[in-house]
Amino acid sequence: MTSQRPLVCHIIYRLAVGGLENGLVNLINNLPDDAYRHAIVCVTAATDFRDRIRRRDVEIHEIRKRRGKDLSAYGRMWRVLRQLRPRLVHTRNLPCLDMIVPAWLAGVRKFVHSEHGLDLLEIDGKNAKYNRLRRLSRTVVNRYVAVSDDLTTWLRDEIGVPSSRLETIYNSVDIDRFSRDMPARPILPEGFAPSHSIVVGTVGRLDPLKNQLALVEAFVRVLTLDPHLRQRLRLVIVGEGEQRGAIEAAIAKARISDLVWLPGSRNDTAEIYKALDIFVLPSLREGISNTLIEAMASGLPVIATRVGGNPEVVRDGGTGQLVPPQGSAALAAALQNYIEDPGLRRAHAAAGRERVCQRYNLTTMLKKYDSVYRSLL
Repeated sequence: MTSQRPLVCHIIYRLAVGGLENGLVNLINNLPDDAYRHAIVCVTAATDFRDRIRRRDVEIHEIRKRRGKDLSAYGRMWRVLRQLRPRLVHTRNLPCLDMIVPAWLAGVRKFVHSEHGLDLLEIDGKNAKYNRLRRLSRTVVNRYVAVSDDLTTWLRDEIGVPSSRLETIYNSVDIDRFSRDMPARPILPEGFAPSHSIVVGTVGRLDPLKNQLALVEAFVRVLTLDPHLRQRLRLVIVGEGEQRGAIEAAIAKARISDLVWLPGSRNDTAEIYKALDIFVLPSLREGISNTLIEAMASGLPVIATRVGGNPEVVRDGGTGQLVPPQGSAALAAALQNYIEDPGLRRAHAAAGRERVCQRYNLTTMLKKYDSVYRSLL
């Protein structure tokens, strides 16, 4: 029976904390065991994030591609795929797209490629070099998956992918895991947040694209306008990355170190959300943000920038607030709205939870990926 199940090989850049990777783990853990076998090939490496995979039959391979040009990585990819002999290869995002070449040479003839979001180097989606590679991929890739309508439109209009080969599949979450009704345990440092506090938070890698510096600036602006809020307003920034030093410097300069908690990367984000009162996503670009959906599923009012797929998730003024991606003034004003109006926070939190239950549930996502795979296999 094992040999009869088709092997789906997922090629990703790195298996580490992230929305793309979290979506992959959810997919592998929850697709029917008797339908597919899975393998993951990391262009670079895998971290202990691999421990989130519950299935014991999933092979994980590391190509360990070096920075810059590393032609030997294509040879290593070819050898791994010749050994695995998958029926279908699923690549994710641009850094994995060129691995279609060694996959084709290894005998693979069924390909899915998904786009989960653009980075700072191509934030407007018009990078000529990168898009040339995407257009070349159309000769081989059978189906494209985009995680938002925004990305679907871009793949169709900018890259020229026919609508018949395009599928929009939203990221989804385990609704029950992120329910605010589930028991919570104390997660914040002792003495950090008094009982009457309002805790503002965000979750994500500390990266210029995620723009946590704007959140720090907005937080400082709110405190400047109302110094009394120092007694009860707190900020939590969960994640790790290259921007940590800049964020710490901004916090120190504003003299708010006692009001901010930076715990680094965490595996207990479901508990983190329960400790927050307001969630903020200040990114400069997003596909469909897992953390945004998780926060809404956790019953939190949300503030997000009006970029990428965020307006598809958040109904401005209904399930949360949308603000421009540049500057901190609008973000500070949105924070003030929630701070001053607990009723608005409760209304948006309830509406947001309901929206996630209807549109971003795990069952819907699994059915759509299963349909894509079955149509090719």
